[in-house]
Amino acid sequence: MKQRKTNWTKLDNASKYFPAVANNKDTKVFRLACELYEEVDPIVLQQALDLTMESFPLFKSVLRRGFFWYYFESSNLNPRVELESTPLCAPLYIKHRRNLLIRVSYYNKRINLEIFHGLTDGAGVVWFMENLIYHYMTIKYRERFEGKVPPLNPRASISQKMDDSFGKNYSDDIKRQNGGKLKISKVYQINGSRNDENRTKLIEGSMSVKSVLALAHEYNTTLTIFLTSLLLYSIYKEMPVNKRKKLVVLSVPINLRQYYDSKTARNFFSTMTISYDFKNNSSDFNEIIRHVREEFKRKLTKEQLDKQLKYFVSLEKNLLARIVPLSIKDFVLRIADKLNDRKITSSISNIGRIVFFEDFKDYIKQFSVCVSARRPLITLCSYKDNLVISFTSPFEDTDIQKTFFQLLSDSGVEIQITSNI
Repeated sequence: MKQRKTNWTKLDNASKYFPAVANNKDTKVFRLACELYEEVDPIVLQQALDLTMESFPLFKSVLRRGFFWYYFESSNLNPRVELESTPLCAPLYIKHRRNLLIRVSYYNKRINLEIFHGLTDGAGVVWFMENLIYHYMTIKYRERFEGKVPPLNPRASISQKMDDSFGKNYSDDIKRQNGGKLKISKVYQINGSRNDENRTKLIEGSMSVKSVLALAHEYNTTLTIFLTSLLLYSIYKEMPVNKRKKLVVLSVPINLRQYYDSKTARNFFSTMTISYDFKNNSSDFNEIIRHVREEFKRKLTKEQLDKQLKYFVSLEKNLLARIVPLSIKDFVLRIADKLNDRKITSSISNIGRIVFFEDFKDYIKQFSVCVSARRPLITLCSYKDNLVISFTSPFEDTDIQKTFFQLLSDSGVEIQITSNI
């Protein structure tokens, strides 16, 4: 009897972290949602999903455990569109279960795409959603478009989408310089009563991109730097007075495709930390923005990113790390993750502007992105003039969220607030 050949793929450098640390409190799942002006047609959505999966073969993989490493194994499983019924960012990777790491659901006028972070990052999710919505629109409204819509630009070949860009851009020639390390005791931690059943609380603010950009330009800065500074300030405003001597530290993901020759649909990101010392520096908002702008300028350089990339890939290539059994690697990663977690106060991630053909503008209202959270954090994206800022949190308290949106509102930005609570 002839055995079926099984194809498998090594995890990239970032992906190896997520299976080890994912749990019911932080599932490492993120959601990109598309809100339409009309009710979603689930039959058409399934057809669009089937077509999209053909361009992303890795997304049909299941995650398996080897003796030394995790790996992706190809499968004949096909994702099925379903009416939304699970909690926000519910687990996708479940140890010892052979299932896909992607979920597509719908509710009224909203299409939800949820993906386990071990499979791809924010840029990869946007890319997949662009394909999904393109196929949905061209099937659903075929007669209305009458051939006016141009063919979908694949952006990259399937082999390019499958690239491990960490390994491809790794070089031994880059020297890593160790910067000063933060002491855990000096970093402010946001705590509170957890939501029932570890559910993620979502509060979203939808607003005009132009109005927030105009506000950022008043401070002579970019939208991302402005919102990063606003998050720092909002956290400070809600800190107990006796805690204000501690640093507020934000983690900011970086899409490395902007700095390297990469068209991968897999993970290819890094992070930088932006910290502010309210004890020894002014709490004036202008001063916070000036400091954040300087930190972005200093850390977002090719030289700094090269050093960071080399450091993480070199850890993976270390002989001892390669021969240690996976169970021990997982244990070490979980300990390291807990220690690193105590060095972060919150995070902010801007996946950027989502662009579609002009022909689709009458059918798509907006996009939003959110992630599972172990602490209150922000994710945001924009489409046309719609900017959606999403706060996710594991805690019942919402004071930081209220302060953040109130500060924007007091500055003249009109905001429509929605929530899952």
